[in-house]
Amino acid sequence: MSTCSTVSQDLDEPIAGTAATATTWLLVEQPGPWGAKALTQSHLDPALGRALEAAAKGTGVRVALIRRPGRHADCGATAERQVYAAHTVPGNVWLQAATIRDPEQLLALDFAALGMGDHHTFDSVLQGRPHTGAPLALVCTNGKRDRCCALLGRPLAAELAASGVKGVWEVTHLGGHRFSPTLLVLPYGYAYGRAQAHAVKEVLHSVQEGRIIVEGCRGNSAWERPGQAAELAVRRATGEDAAQALSVVRTDGDAPRWDVTVAHADGRHWRVVVAQGTSLPPRPESCGSVLGSPARMDVVAVHELTMATALAS
Repeated sequence: MSTCSTVSQDLDEPIAGTAATATTWLLVEQPGPWGAKALTQSHLDPALGRALEAAAKGTGVRVALIRRPGRHADCGATAERQVYAAHTVPGNVWLQAATIRDPEQLLALDFAALGMGDHHTFDSVLQGRPHTGAPLALVCTNGKRDRCCALLGRPLAAELAASGVKGVWEVTHLGGHRFSPTLLVLPYGYAYGRAQAHAVKEVLHSVQEGRIIVEGCRGNSAWERPGQAAELAVRRATGEDAAQALSVVRTDGDAPRWDVTVAHADGRHWRVVVAQGTSLPPRPESCGSVLGSPARMDVVAVHELTMATALAS
């Protein structure tokens, strides 16, 4: 059976620079079925879903629903829900957790502050606290958005959970259906595509040690897509794997070409030239869609800057 993910893999479409963009993720547990637009098509009150979408708009916060792996009975009301908030910008990475009974409480959050990396209202409104467990492995499984997410994502989530991996959740939408199964790992916010269970376990083990694996990585959600590609290119060029070592500090230009400046915590800088290419031949961006030529982020050059050049730029 040909699907958007099999076509993308057969064409060896690059995945760097394809992660969803969000400085902060707000994840709300919602068991039961999800529609294509899950915030308004689930057992969550659709009016609340619309209000959350409106509150998050333009703040850098991305709201998604999560549920535990396994069968999802149409069970109606949920007594308690797990909620997470994660800020993914290096230098201020955090992951907070809370348990709530009334999801209307979420509307009291300061979304602008969350997007900027301030979790004070999450803590005060929801009695949030730092998450102390295993890293979160969020696997996209929403087949109502794309069948690949169900066909490939749900078995991956189930396999990880059955093998004892902690912190595994199904999530509503991470973008890039054709890279299924897709995965977001928190707290650091790196997304992965075409994920296999053994590789995910290696990624999670590395994250526990504060390291990032670049193989199969789509990018860090903290950055726009040119920045995602640039940061991964510097990691490959230098072998740097420390999770918070690199930051995208400047992006000059516009599509189809950018000069991205990547800084290391130790003071080194690189200028990375990223060009927007076109994926050919045409392929479906999701199952059932018309053929298209999705944009791709191609790294043209990576130049380490002298200290004088970095200071002048």
